[in-house]
Amino acid sequence: MAEKHLVVDGAMCMCNYGTSPDTLKVKTHKREYANDKDGSTKYIASNKDIGQTFQKNCFGSCSMQRNKPCNAVVTEWKGFYEHTTLTNGGKILLEDSKATCPIGGAGCIKIVKHGQIAEPGSQNFKSAEPKVSKTLNPAVDPRELTEEPISIEGIIFE
Repeated sequence: MAEKHLVVDGAMCMCNYGTSPDTLKVKTHKREYANDKDGSTKYIASNKDIGQTFQKNCFGSCSMQRNKPCNAVVTEWKGFYEHTTLTNGGKILLEDSKATCPIGGAGCIKIVKHGQIAEPGSQNFKSAEPKVSKTLNPAVDPRELTEEPISIEGIIFE
């Protein structure tokens, strides 16, 4: 699973035969989360997310149906992570997982964006190279974000 992102609720998917993307909706569980630094924002997608599991259930017009409106239905997912099982009994979808549609065939639906959003925490600022941080954001001194303020309370000056 190295270097691959987990797919979460809100991932953008596209069919090889459609004209527009649709958003994946995780409807099979309400327990396992991923995405933010606290791990509590978006449900993790699994191979159990089949059927009409998209927001609009439509990838625009379908070239396999003479450009009639698509009726997206997932019958199967392939390329998921085998080594972890979620509470719904499903295996975690990865950004290169592909779905099968009865009209488009095996692997016709692919994941375009995995749905996760990078959210740096304080540890990211502490471990970042100060020169790089200053170059990327010259308006902020990275030491102000990582160093504890020095308190002079209790010190007697003479």
